[in-house]
Amino acid sequence: MPQAKSLSLAKFTATVQAAVKAAAQRHPKFKIDPPHGITVSYLIRGIPVPEPIAASVTLGETQAFANDVAQQIGAAHPEAFAAAPGGTHPGAVLSIGRHVIIGIPPIAESLVVEK
Repeated sequence: MPQAKSLSLAKFTATVQAAVKAAAQRHPKFKIDPPHGITVSYLIRGIPVPEPIAASVTLGETQAFANDVAQQIGAAHPEAFAAAPGGTHPGAVLSIGRHVIIGIPPIAESLVVEK
C-alpha cells in the first residue's frame, strides 16, 4: 500500500484562491471571487460556479477555466493529485442539474489534510 501524502490545508486553500483569481483574469466571463472553502468529495475537489455565470458560458469555456485553475494547483501542490500523461494537471467539471463545480479530480492514493 502506498504511503499517505500530506498536504497543508492553509497552503492548499491559499493556492486555490490565487489560482482562481489568476484564472478569472484570463477568463473574463468568470467573475468569481476567490473561494473561502473547498468542496471535497469522492468525485471532485473544487468550488461552485455561481449559477448566472454557469448559464452564460459554454462547457468548453468552463473546462478551460478549470484547466487553468488545476494547472496552477498542480504546479504548487503536485501531491494533491496524480498528473495526467505529459505531466499536465487537467481540471475537472461536475455538473448536476444547474449546479456546476470546477476543480481537480480526486486522487487514488491516501491524502492526509493538515491544519
